[in-house]
Amino acid sequence: MTNAVELAGRIDQKACLDILADMVRHKSYSETPGERVLAEHMADIMRAMGLEVELQPVVGDRVNAIGIWRGTGGGKSLLFNGHLDTNPATEGWTVDPWGGVVDDDFIYGIGVSNMKAGDASSLCAVKTLIDNGIRLKGDVILTYVIGELQGGIGTLQAVRAGTRADYFINSEPSDLQAITMHAAAFTLIIEIEGVTRHLSKREAAVDAIRAACELIPELSDMTFSDAPTEEHKSVNRVHVGVMHGALGRDLHEWRPPQVADFVRLKGSGRYGPGQARENALADIQKVLDGLCARHPGLKAKVSAETKDDQPTMPAFAVDKNARIVTAINAAYEAVRGEKQPTGAIAPPAYFGTDAGHLWAEGGMEGVVCGPGGRYNTMPDERVDIVDYLDMIRIYLITMTDICEVA
Repeated sequence: MTNAVELAGRIDQKACLDILADMVRHKSYSETPGERVLAEHMADIMRAMGLEVELQPVVGDRVNAIGIWRGTGGGKSLLFNGHLDTNPATEGWTVDPWGGVVDDDFIYGIGVSNMKAGDASSLCAVKTLIDNGIRLKGDVILTYVIGELQGGIGTLQAVRAGTRADYFINSEPSDLQAITMHAAAFTLIIEIEGVTRHLSKREAAVDAIRAACELIPELSDMTFSDAPTEEHKSVNRVHVGVMHGALGRDLHEWRPPQVADFVRLKGSGRYGPGQARENALADIQKVLDGLCARHPGLKAKVSAETKDDQPTMPAFAVDKNARIVTAINAAYEAVRGEKQPTGAIAPPAYFGTDAGHLWAEGGMEGVVCGPGGRYNTMPDERVDIVDYLDMIRIYLITMTDICEVA
């Protein structure tokens, strides 16, 4: 590892920042033409580095950029995974979201944390090794995918097309922590039906809005009954993000003197590997049944929202003593001189990531570890420069450890 550590200390910091800033300048909103433009751009960069490159079809005109740095043989292979699509820029920005702005501490831009810095980290680690004449025994596979924001359709397609390795690192923003478990995600809809009366007869009504306000804190405090360990329970969560109450299922708003008799809530749930969505829904229904018992005449039910053309993010887990985990732990300690935080660490443990598809569908052993996180999906989204550069160093050392220097 000593030579790899020395090489990691000599990375071209300006070139690495330039590569990331260039990626930020591409407006790659999910499901827009810019997404493909960036995928083609990444393919061009990898091709110029000497990698085997494929623009892998996903759906419609959308493509993944896949690059393979072939090893000399005899080593384990390592796959890096990250998405190119981003959320939209919101109000409140004080810098150009696509300017690739760099100051003394941060690099800014929409999607720089989620997750172009992670993508650029693996790319720059490979480029550093190639530029310094290093060859590895095992293959390094770079998968820069689209559609993570549609349930991970890009990664799922890559796995089903046979893109696999012995180990993987998903570069979602974890503030360089090694995430060894994260939750599965699902969308839930709760409908609450009360009994309306005019406000003059409010005491005879069953107010659906008041019942919903009582319910939401109960949901926020929930964990699920099938959690096999405390660590699994730690990634259980229910959140209500939408609440709409008025009169009738059509939610008429023009008669506010009436007590609202219908509320529709929409939210999201999280549960750990080995737990079941059906059990989570049953546990939520028990809470609803308790609410109805306290408010005679109230009715409430929960259901899961599914989209036929969109997968859901499965849960993910890896043993903390797994080879890929101990390798990245050692690389982190070599770079930073301290132990790497490792486990089901919040908030990343509540994320849905493509690691779930790589683990559940691809059968691969891996870890989630990437730069960014603390300034994720917010105005002036940014990444600490030191974290970005250290991630490149950690990835480089991990590559030489897992794939072995030829």
